[in-house]
Amino acid sequence: MIATLAPVKPKPLTAEDLLRLDSKGVKGELIRGEFRETMSVGVGHGQIVMKLGSLMGITVLTRRLGRLIGSDAGVLLERDPDTVREPDIAFISAARLPLDEWVDGYLEIVPDLVVEVIPPSHSRKALHDKARMWHSYGVPLTWAVYTNPRSIDVHRADGSITTLREDDVLDGGEILPGFAVRVKDIFEL
Repeated sequence: MIATLAPVKPKPLTAEDLLRLDSKGVKGELIRGEFRETMSVGVGHGQIVMKLGSLMGITVLTRRLGRLIGSDAGVLLERDPDTVREPDIAFISAARLPLDEWVDGYLEIVPDLVVEVIPPSHSRKALHDKARMWHSYGVPLTWAVYTNPRSIDVHRADGSITTLREDDVLDGGEILPGFAVRVKDIFEL
């Protein structure tokens, strides 16, 4: 009889392991301890993220509503095994994270609003799945920004989705009060 060895399952990575990888230039996310490399998706994606983040920032900063973070900050969503995701933009209210509190490492508070900008090469279904994932962790509002066609899906925690076209206005509602911008203006660089 020949003995066979069972495959050895690798030990799940932790959020701390991911921080060490990042310090060595390896970029990615953790999904229940499994590393998933993230790739750059191009200049157009980056421009839209910065434009929308800048527009949101005007409202957030002048009204002292909270904080905006970018994708490289990471959000620790669960432990044992760890999940760390990187939204393109996340907003956390000052009521949930005081403005004078310094945060080292990953954000361990679920954002109030997550923005994902999706290039034409990604499927709409994949983003709907990602929005549902954010909602499963308690994020009440997710904006999915599509570059082709230019539109934004507003995903709410109750499962409703509203698609905004270029002539519509994206507003922050109760989550980001005072924020409003025409969808067209986000894409005009």
